[in-house]
This record gives sequence, structure tokens and C-alpha cells, in this order.
Amino acid sequence: MKLPHSFAYRSRAQRSAAPGVFRALPSSLMLALALASAGAHAATAGETSTAQATVDQTQSSATLRKIAENGAIVLGTRESSVPFSYMVKQQPVGYSYEISLRIVEEIKKRLDMPHLAVKNVQVTSANRISYVVNNQVDLECGSTAHVAEREPLGAFSNSFFQYGTRMAVKKRSGIRDYGDLAGKTVATTAGTSDERMLRQMSIDRKLNLRIISARDHAEAFAALKSDRAVAFVMDDPLLYGKIAQEGTARNEYTVTGTPLANEAYGCMMRKGDPVFKRLVDDVIANMQRSGEAAKLYENWFMRPIPPDGINLQFPMSPEMKALFANPNDRTLD
Repeated sequence: MKLPHSFAYRSRAQRSAAPGVFRALPSSLMLALALASAGAHAATAGETSTAQATVDQTQSSATLRKIAENGAIVLGTRESSVPFSYMVKQQPVGYSYEISLRIVEEIKKRLDMPHLAVKNVQVTSANRISYVVNNQVDLECGSTAHVAEREPLGAFSNSFFQYGTRMAVKKRSGIRDYGDLAGKTVATTAGTSDERMLRQMSIDRKLNLRIISARDHAEAFAALKSDRAVAFVMDDPLLYGKIAQEGTARNEYTVTGTPLANEAYGCMMRKGDPVFKRLVDDVIANMQRSGEAAKLYENWFMRPIPPDGINLQFPMSPEMKALFANPNDRTLD
């Protein structure tokens, strides 16, 4: 459904001057506007049914209403979360990004807006939650862990990846587990659950770690690469992704350490919108049960990926297979 131009694309000032106009419209008028957008001919029963379904969706979901009003959905993307969401030739790609595009296709169908625009906004580990909460991003599918402490801030979809928190080190360092880090400098990424766990572990185990909280994963790995840090603590698939980008030098690194925790990634959206969450959950669950998600996993974790054709060679774990067989949005912490 494409809303009439004068209705759907009012300026922010116009919306402020008449607060609640869009939200307060009676369903009969919204239905008439929806039918008007189909053309001047008499509406068929099918068009009436489709328009009514679209009105029902936007009335019951603030996020879908915002998307329909703006004629666009805003996706939060990442710069260097390989292979989940990262930039190649100034365009986002990745396993998580493809999931978000599949969700967009379902939104287009639900709203009957085949030409819905997609706007990508790059976020970081430090600001991604605030971007969702403050309506700057409608959906963030990257490498965001669904942990209990984040649930008061936002809603999370069914999980699409499970992993352990470990560390990348140089083989020659001799570091094998966290006890070997005592008194040393360690890198992680600011704003992540890994940073919180690392700081708590340093206190609990009296390791006296010096922690570099980098802006993003690339900067954290660069600290390890340049020997400013002896380890990079992060989600293990992201560690494998950074190491794989090193080409022939990848053999100088290894991923090691007993997992600090096991966590799951989900797409993040605003709280209080069960209709939109159900839409997102259903897309992910259908992908997992149909085998589509397994094929997507194969493409991004077991085959060469852009831009340089690296292969992470990261087989699907038994835990991931169990998740795909029984989709859910439970935390693992």
C-alpha cells in the first residue's frame, strides 16, 4: 500500500503542527485512503481486503505505521562485524544483513508496498541500542547479543546465531587461557557484553588486566596485531572472521580459552510492539525450519566471502543445529 503523497510524506513540522493526525484517523478513513492509492477505478473485493489488512497492521504496530508513513525502513548496519554485517565497496553485506533483507521483503508484503525504500545507518557497539530506542533505526541485525541486562532497553527477535566468548592471540605468545593474561594488556570492543565480562573477570580473578576498549572490532584486532595487546577477547565467530582477513598471516593467530560465556545474537527492535516482533520472529523461524537459514550459514561461514574470497571454515555447531530445529528468543545467560 502506497499512501497518498500529501498524507504519507508530510514534513516533521507539519506532523508537529497537527499532533496525532495520522494516529487518530478512524479506520474507515484510513481504508479509504488506502483504496484511493490503488487508483481511480472501483475497488475489487480483493483490493478492499488487502487494504483493510494493511490498515490493521499499521494500526496495531507503531513500527509498521512509522515505516508506512515514511515510505522507508531504516536498518542498523555495522562496519566490520565479519561475516555478520560489514561494508564492501560502501555497501553492507553479511549473514545478519541478509536476514534483515529477508525481513524487509515480508514487510513489503504485509504493507503492500513493493517499492519500500531501505535506508542503511551504520551503528557501533557503543551506540546501536540508543539508535534503536531513539527511533533512528527500526531494526538492527548485526552481532548484538541478546542478554538479560539488555531486555529493559529493547526487544529481541528469535536468535539466529549462538557462540562462545573467547580470545584471539598470537601463537608465539604462549597464551592458552585467561590465567595467562595476568598483568597484561588485553583488547576488546567498547559497548559489548564481552567488555563487561572481561572487566568483571579481571576483578574476580585478580588478574589486574589493562583493557583497551576499542571503537570497533577492526580497531581491537589491530591492537593485537601491533602487539599493543596480547589478546583480543570477543565472540568467537568474529575472532575467526578477523583472523581470516589476514591472508597468509592467519597462521600466526589462534582462538583459545575456555568460553567466558555462551550467548546468542538476535535482531533488536523497539519494545512494546508485539506485532512487529512477531513478524520478525516468524521470518527467522521460517528460514530456520525450511533450510533456508542453513544454506545462508553455508554461504557465509563455509565458502569464500567478499571482498577477498576468504573462507572462515567455521562449521555449524550442534547448538546451532538445535536452534534451527527449535527457533526461540531465549537468552543463554
